Amino acid sequence: MLEINNLNVSIGPVPILRGSALTVNTGEMVGLIGPNGAGKTTMMRAIMGLLSAQSGTMTFDHCQLSATPPQDRARIGIGYMPEDRKLVPQLSAEENIMMPVWAVDIPDYQDRLKWIYDLMPEVREFRGRSATSLSGGQQKLAALARALMMGGRLILLDEPSEGIAPVLARRISEILRDLKSEGMSILIAESNDHHCADLLDRSYRIERGATHPA
Repeated sequence: MLEINNLNVSIGPVPILRGSALTVNTGEMVGLIGPNGAGKTTMMRAIMGLLSAQSGTMTFDHCQLSATPPQDRARIGIGYMPEDRKLVPQLSAEENIMMPVWAVDIPDYQDRLKWIYDLMPEVREFRGRSATSLSGGQQKLAALARALMMGGRLILLDEPSEGIAPVLARRISEILRDLKSEGMSILIAESNDHHCADLLDRSYRIERGATHPA
């Protein structure tokens, strides 16, 4: 489904990704494991078109992502949960989840929202609360719900368990297990695989911007 080859990405004059490569097959959960500063977030942002690649290829279901505008990557079914959540503080949790619907055409959004709430009933409970009133773990759940609203085929999760209470980290692992059982394709970036090792089909180590199979 997703295939990346020889990807090179720099931020300003600094090279971050150096010939990186990975694949995520349909229905797989693949880990991208490495320390802070190794290039995990840069990889996620490059896939979403938030950073430009200097060279290399990124293919999603035969679509060349390098030629696909960032907004169209959501339209073809890729969702992204950033490490720092990026919720709009002035909006409620549900309004944050609905942002992809307002930005791109998601014709089945009502059915998809119901599916998200059935998957994560706790999000339904706090959907009317402002983003600023949510705990860090609740904000992570809201950001995951937003990623699922647009990510009907592939979701990219950047450090979903970072900085939250252990009980909520376990809850996120339960949700990921449910998503995997439904056949969702997932690329998950973590500093270590403590919370997700038993869920991963395969993983890659990333060090100094270079990837290799773990």
